Amino acid sequence: MRKAIMIIAVMLTLFGGRAMAQRCLPGMSAVEIKADMADGFYTGNSRNCGYSFGVFYSVYKGGANTWSFGGEYLQTYKPYGAKGRIPVAQFTGEFGYNLHLLSDYSQTFHLYGGVSALGGYETVNWGKHLLPDGSTIQAEDAFIYGGAVTLSADFYLSDHVALGAHIKERFVFGNDTGHFLFAYGLHLKYQF
Repeated sequence: MRKAIMIIAVMLTLFGGRAMAQRCLPGMSAVEIKADMADGFYTGNSRNCGYSFGVFYSVYKGGANTWSFGGEYLQTYKPYGAKGRIPVAQFTGEFGYNLHLLSDYSQTFHLYGGVSALGGYETVNWGKHLLPDGSTIQAEDAFIYGGAVTLSADFYLSDHVALGAHIKERFVFGNDTGHFLFAYGLHLKYQF
């Protein structure tokens, strides 16, 4: 009997102080900052790649699922001539739902799949239709709308801070510059 009590006391000493993290509980919120590469990987000679930055706010619901909304600035380029390129910028607001797909036992890793609706404004060459060589851009600035599908993974560095990676396909309509845009990047999330 004395051996059993000693074993239980040792086990309580070793494992009693451990508690799994309380993350992604209903009612919790998170702020997320995203940085993406768009349409490929930018190198010094890439003329059609772009980038985006965004800030999002999420509210956790049951099962670690989230509703999120935020804004994004996206800058891409269209190749022109032998060495030139024309900037295309999008300012969008986004509202979506992220479904929790997978997590590990310690709640350190989370995988999400999401869908969202977006709307905003697109400007081509910052509204300047005449190019330096005398050509005229036919694409117009426009209000845009559409949606996106996202796959993202979060790795918690502490109870409140997560570093993550994501891929995103945007479907944008109402513009003259293209309807599909692939982006991938990193995000930093603070949960409270």
